[in-house]
Amino acid sequence: MGDVMDPHVPESLLASPAWTEPNPHTQMYLGDCRDVLAAMPERGSVDLIFADPPFNWDVPYDGWSDDMSRTQYERFTFDWLDACIDALGPTGSMWVNIPDDTAAEVVMHLKRRGLLMINWCVWHFRFGQHRDSSFIMSKVHALYFCKDPTARTWNPDEILEMSDRASIYGDKRTMEKSSNQGMRVPMDVWYGKYWGRIQGNNSERRHGHQNQIPEVYLERVILACSNEGDLVLDPFSGSGTTGTVARAHGRRSIGIEQSEKTAKSAWERITQIGMKRKGAAIGQSSAIFKRRSNKGKTGEDA
Repeated sequence: MGDVMDPHVPESLLASPAWTEPNPHTQMYLGDCRDVLAAMPERGSVDLIFADPPFNWDVPYDGWSDDMSRTQYERFTFDWLDACIDALGPTGSMWVNIPDDTAAEVVMHLKRRGLLMINWCVWHFRFGQHRDSSFIMSKVHALYFCKDPTARTWNPDEILEMSDRASIYGDKRTMEKSSNQGMRVPMDVWYGKYWGRIQGNNSERRHGHQNQIPEVYLERVILACSNEGDLVLDPFSGSGTTGTVARAHGRRSIGIEQSEKTAKSAWERITQIGMKRKGAAIGQSSAIFKRRSNKGKTGEDA
């Protein structure tokens, strides 16, 4: 899908990227995403948006106040969501990575704006921060919406994982299917090898960045919901995971970051370091039990 210039924005006010790299076309804008999204030439032509906004948990981001009042934070959330909706093309899809305390507000706002929910997924990780006052948080919501469910891009065969029937039970029936033997589309709770929080000495770790998402998460979203050459946008670029994975898989991409320091580090990762675990989680099993013996068992018992 080609670039579309918004006729309502004077050319002199259009946003310009701070950095650009070809093959595939990759851009990084500096500034508040609400301002950039309203003024960028690509507005109205984006195929896929992945947004992982600040959670308002008082994280020390460079140059950003992450401790707003609840009213201020909700207004900020609705404003950037609206700007993203306007940036999407008519066949575009949007994912929002958000915790418990704001997931419901995001869902309701997107529904009121006319987007359709395809999935409410959950990214599950094993190392949540310790607390005594409540159950330990070990998930973040991955909300999948689109403008037109009949025209959205959906590539299930690109993201298949091994089914439990194949990996645990060795069920012959799943291996005798006409296609994708032993495989299935992933369930809506995401976990497994390489799916944990990026911390410590993880090879994906970008020091100086907060709340980094694993590459396999973005790989699943980008492969499933875009095609090679499509335009992928991240309004909160952070460590640059979205741009890194998009570039590794031949997608054009736009990142937006309010901190120049953070943006420079992300740009280095996107254009020089690249993706560490391309394809590493494709075809894996997410089974929680070991393979069982079929000896003396048939059918559902096998």
